Amino acid sequence: MDKPKVVVAGHICLDITPVFPQGLGSGGLAIADVLRAGTLTRVDGVDVHTGGAVANTGLAMALFGADVSLMGKIGKDAFGSMILDILQKRGAGKGMIVSERDSTSYTIVISVPGLDRVFLHDPGANDGFTLDDLNMDAIRHARLFHFGYPTLMASMYRNGGDGLVRMFKAVGEAGVITSLDLAAVDERSEAGRADWKAILARLLPSVDVFAPSYEELAFMLDRDALERVRARANGGDVSNALSIEDDVAPLAARAIELGAKIAIVKCGAKGLYYRTAGPERIAEIEGKNGLALSSRMPISAKSLNPAEPAPGARDWANREGFEKSYAPSRVLSATGAGDTTIAAFLAAMLEGYSFERCLQLAAATGASCVEEYDALGGLKTFDELERKIDAGWRKSW
Repeated sequence: MDKPKVVVAGHICLDITPVFPQGLGSGGLAIADVLRAGTLTRVDGVDVHTGGAVANTGLAMALFGADVSLMGKIGKDAFGSMILDILQKRGAGKGMIVSERDSTSYTIVISVPGLDRVFLHDPGANDGFTLDDLNMDAIRHARLFHFGYPTLMASMYRNGGDGLVRMFKAVGEAGVITSLDLAAVDERSEAGRADWKAILARLLPSVDVFAPSYEELAFMLDRDALERVRARANGGDVSNALSIEDDVAPLAARAIELGAKIAIVKCGAKGLYYRTAGPERIAEIEGKNGLALSSRMPISAKSLNPAEPAPGARDWANREGFEKSYAPSRVLSATGAGDTTIAAFLAAMLEGYSFERCLQLAAATGASCVEEYDALGGLKTFDELERKIDAGWRKSW
C-alpha cells in the first residue's frame, strides 16, 4: 500500500542549548548569578537540534509511515545549512524553502539545572512565511496539509490573520485535508495583541483537524477563564488545575461551532480532550484525496444500512470525551510531546485506524516522547505501541 502523502508546513528553527554543569543552579543561585555581566561561565558542550512544528511533527509522521514533504522557510546561511543537514540525514529534506534575503530562525535555550529556562529567539524567515512560499502543486497531490505555530509567525497574524485565512482557504479548496496546531502566545508581544477570537472565527471553517493546547485555546477564546484556572494552579502546572467538564469542554465545543470538524485539545500530562462535528461535516473530510476513515474496522462493523452514514463518518461523528495519558517509564523532557502526539493522531487517521485507536496511539506517543530528552528519540512504531496498549499499558491517572 502506498504511503499517504503529507505536507507539514509552518515554523522551523535551530535550537542551540549550551550544556551547563550539574549543580550549577543549586545553592539559591538565580539565573542572573550564573550569567553575570563581565564574567565567563563554563559550559560542557552544546546540544543542537531542529525545533518547531515542521521538524517535530513532520519527522514524527515520517517515522509513523507517512510520505512527508516539509515546507519550512530558512535562510541561505550557516544555520539554514545545519537544519537542512539534520533533515536530510532523516530522509526528509525535500520541500524546504530557502530564502535569499531572510535569515534562519534560531533559539538559544539557557537551561541551567535547577533554574527556570530562558529563551532567546530570533523568528527569522518564519515572520515572512506566506501562501506564496507554498508549493501548491505538491500540496494538491497530498492527502493532508498540516500547519504549525502561526502564533510565532508575524505574516500569519498581522492584518487580522488575512495571510493564515487565505492559506487555509486555498489548501481546502484544493481538496486536501487541513490540520492546524498552535504554540503559546507571548501576551506582551504583537501576537498577544492580535484579535485571535476574530481570526479563529474566519479560519476554523477551513480547518478539518484543530489541535491546540488548553492554554492556547483559552487565551484566544476566553482569557478570563484562563486567568481563573491559572489562579487555581497558584503558579504550578495549569493542567493539574483543569476541570475537563467546566474548563476544557466549553472551549472545544466553541471551536466546533466556529467551524472545525475535529477538535483535539492537549491538556498536558492529563491527556487529550476530543470533540467532533456531526456526520455530514465529518463526511466532508472522508473522500478528500482518497481518505477512508476507519477503513481498518472489522467487516462486521461496516455492514450498515445504505441510508445510514458511511462507517467512517459514523465512527468519527459526534464524539466527545477524554483520552487519559499513558504512564511513561520515566520523564526526562516534554520537548515536542504535543507535536508528536498530534503527529501520531494524524498518521493513524490517514492509515484508517478507528477513532478510538487514533486517540490511544496519540496518547501513547506523548508518553513515549517524554521518556527521552529530544522530541523523536523515544518514539515507537504503531505496532510497538499497539502491543503495549493491548497488553494493558497503565494509564497515568
